[in-house]
Amino acid sequence: MHVTLFLASKADQEFAKPIQETLSEFGVEVETVIASAHKVPEKVLGVVEKLNARTDPTVVITCVGRSNGLSGVVAGSCVHPVIACPVFKDKNDYLVNIHSTLQMPSDVPVLTVLDPVNAALAALRILGETDASLRRKLADRITTIKAGY
Repeated sequence: MHVTLFLASKADQEFAKPIQETLSEFGVEVETVIASAHKVPEKVLGVVEKLNARTDPTVVITCVGRSNGLSGVVAGSCVHPVIACPVFKDKNDYLVNIHSTLQMPSDVPVLTVLDPVNAALAALRILGETDASLRRKLADRITTIKAGY
């Protein structure tokens, strides 16, 4: 079980911290890669090529703001599910970033989740489809949350 977390720049690390913490809480290995699809596309494609060779359950999460080329480049070449969690500073920034994430070309499937913790939980639920232990941990979390209401 594996999650690769792509960040477009070092500036996105703080935004992505809750993703890493949530995945760690569930004991899922996370690899963080910092690479811009616009500035170093060859690095991005090299990582995707290695990901495509993996045979264990794998999910990719991308965190990028502005024009979201990273999510599209990864999803366009990756055999594993790609979840985009767009980085935004405020409401105006959100309005710009969400559109570049939602409007992907045909045959470039990118799932979009706005909240970093929810992006991690979505990845965990995908991985839980093939791991009974992880599925139980997720069910326990849901039970705990429901008990609080």
